[in-house]
Amino acid sequence: MRTQPETHCDQYYMTRALRLAERGLWSTAPNPRVGCVIVRDGKIVGEGWHQVAGEPHAEIYALQMAKDKTQGATCYVTLEPCCHHGRTPPCTDALIKAGIGRVVVAMTDPNPLVSSKGIEQLLKAGIVVDTGVLSSEAEKINPGFLSRMRHNRPYIRCKIAMSVDGKTAMASGESQWITSKESRTDVQAMRARSSAVMTGAGTILADNPQMTVRETELPSYLYRPPVIKQPLRVIVDAYLSTPPTARMLSLPGQTLIFTASDDEFLTKSLEKAGAKVVFLPERERHIDLHAMCEKLATDYEVNELLVETGANLAGSMLRAQLIDEIVIYMAPVLLGHKARGLFHLPELETLSQRVRLNITEIRALGNDWRMTIHPM
Repeated sequence: MRTQPETHCDQYYMTRALRLAERGLWSTAPNPRVGCVIVRDGKIVGEGWHQVAGEPHAEIYALQMAKDKTQGATCYVTLEPCCHHGRTPPCTDALIKAGIGRVVVAMTDPNPLVSSKGIEQLLKAGIVVDTGVLSSEAEKINPGFLSRMRHNRPYIRCKIAMSVDGKTAMASGESQWITSKESRTDVQAMRARSSAVMTGAGTILADNPQMTVRETELPSYLYRPPVIKQPLRVIVDAYLSTPPTARMLSLPGQTLIFTASDDEFLTKSLEKAGAKVVFLPERERHIDLHAMCEKLATDYEVNELLVETGANLAGSMLRAQLIDEIVIYMAPVLLGHKARGLFHLPELETLSQRVRLNITEIRALGNDWRMTIHPM
């Protein structure tokens, strides 16, 4: 295995593979998004991307397209080829059988079942392997899969719509709609890429939301797979205050309710209404959020978790250092000083206690601004 400076050609073909991987943005979970390009004599002879979990991987689609032009060709793939029998056979076996001469890998797979073993198999077969080409770009495509494999928890985004004066709702709780249609369309795309969408019982009681992906509102500029899978819906409800009549309980797909209550009557009522109730022990008088995120990763294979909730749960997640990314949609309106804020946090007495954030992107959406922020 060699890690060498990227050539112009390697960058060019890996960029194409990365663009192909992005086509799986809404459909590959719990698997990673992977793209593959096969090049022979300076021409692309095959390409593909992983489309749906359980179906062929990107390398297989690319080999099928290349047909008999694979002997001595170079294969560019955004993630180390798998080498184990899962729902599909190992991609390493297919590459070796096809006579591929060189494999360029953007990044190694952190999955313990693979983790450099795929590269080792290719090397033993006499295939030249180069790694690290556009690796940082490859990491950005799969933040959830990488977090689940490396840290045993999902990559967690917190989405917030706010006014210019930093408010999320009126004092009464009224909040629909602060932002523009363009921002709401962007949120639909964020839901579509998420394995799960989470909210708190307070939001259920106040807004009775659906928390679903509405296909008619998805942006048209992104690749759309034939089937849009609804994300798992998650409610954090310490005392089982969610009513059995809540809209999301009757919708297609699964709704999980994490609770610290052992009330059998309430549990049976909610499960009869369509929910699955999961008991978790309390931690400092609240649901153990770390245990919840670990359970979502291990038991439900959640890669990316989108948090759409009020200030209380958002603040608890932030204090627990469980938020990886904050996405704020700021609308050009003012809601006044009595309106509700973004995060419920303990009172800070000095500036040294302030929560530091790193703004990584700001862009316009209609008449709104979207800010991508990472806690430091």
